[in-house]
Amino acid sequence: MDQSEQPSITDPSFAQQVQKLHRLTVYGRWLFVIFLWLLIAPICFWDLRSEISLWRQYFTWVAVRYGLIFHPLSTLGLSFCIAMTVSVLVWQSRNILMGLPQREKERLEKQVCRIRQQGATHPLWKLICQ
Repeated sequence: MDQSEQPSITDPSFAQQVQKLHRLTVYGRWLFVIFLWLLIAPICFWDLRSEISLWRQYFTWVAVRYGLIFHPLSTLGLSFCIAMTVSVLVWQSRNILMGLPQREKERLEKQVCRIRQQGATHPLWKLICQ
């Protein structure tokens, strides 16, 4: 993109559109995490229901370990849910505490430019530019 094509970063509407896109990215990541916990986690817990009842009666870490070892798909599913949740928490915490990294700002700015260039045919046009 040329300097002549690039909108001024001091342009308040452009900065607002970048903020909207970032907010939309945050919402999208959290919706994905919620989707995982609503779809994958219940299936994993259902598969572990006999182990969970045993854990409730006689909780030991060895019982948890063997329960998870003998249910590898449930372990993988729950691990994925936990990992994605922690990942989004760390990502958002970093953005709140230290601000957006420069590469992320540039990526968002380029994406807003592409949305503006494509116009009303872009799926995010109404959410970002109006």
